[in-house]
Amino acid sequence: MKDYEVYSSLKVPKNSKIIVRLDGRSFHSLARDLNLEKPYDENFYRVISKVCEDLFEEFSPLFAYTFSDEISLLLDNVPFDGRIEKINSVIASFTSSSFVMHYNTHFKKPPAFDSRIIPVSDGDILKYFKWRQDESWRNCVNSHGISYLKSKYSNSQANDIIKGMNQSEVHELLFQNGINLNDVETYKKRGIGIYRKNKKVVGFNKKENKNQTSYRSYVYTDWELPKFSYEFFEEIGVIK
Repeated sequence: MKDYEVYSSLKVPKNSKIIVRLDGRSFHSLARDLNLEKPYDENFYRVISKVCEDLFEEFSPLFAYTFSDEISLLLDNVPFDGRIEKINSVIASFTSSSFVMHYNTHFKKPPAFDSRIIPVSDGDILKYFKWRQDESWRNCVNSHGISYLKSKYSNSQANDIIKGMNQSEVHELLFQNGINLNDVETYKKRGIGIYRKNKKVVGFNKKENKNQTSYRSYVYTDWELPKFSYEFFEEIGVIK
């Protein structure tokens, strides 16, 4: 019967970088069941950031990025010998378990994440994460727009109105009604990043009878991301 496992030998190319992107399955229903605050629920984002930290500790990506119910992991040391089935199934199940553990509430239906693998070259890294950060901004504009419209109209009317508007029109509507998206918290506009930083540690070397400086890396969760650039990824060691 082992011969029937026809997909188990599929692997990502050796010595390659990949992005594993995870998305919450039917999280619009989960948001309704949990009565999440609109347009942004701060506790949900706290949980998602903790999930990303767990993923970072478990799979050691170069960089993790999240907004809404989406998480992207950039991996250079690909786990499970590059086996696609294993990567997708284990990382998605780990993410779902971490989410449940940190949320610590009763769910009407078990939360689940799906997973996909995207091979990338060094030249694709900035393009990919800029694409996702642009989507985070669009999500911010639309989330605030639909939230405002639903405060004035029925749900169906609000949905119809926003469908006929482009992004700049939604932005202007909000501005004309006292909602300046420039004042919104950075993570709501640009997402959250998780990566390693170095901290300076000064200790005393008894043998040499003097202070000694060393540097230790730690996992840093960045709620104040800049707009992604080559310089940013170079500074955190993702692009060399």
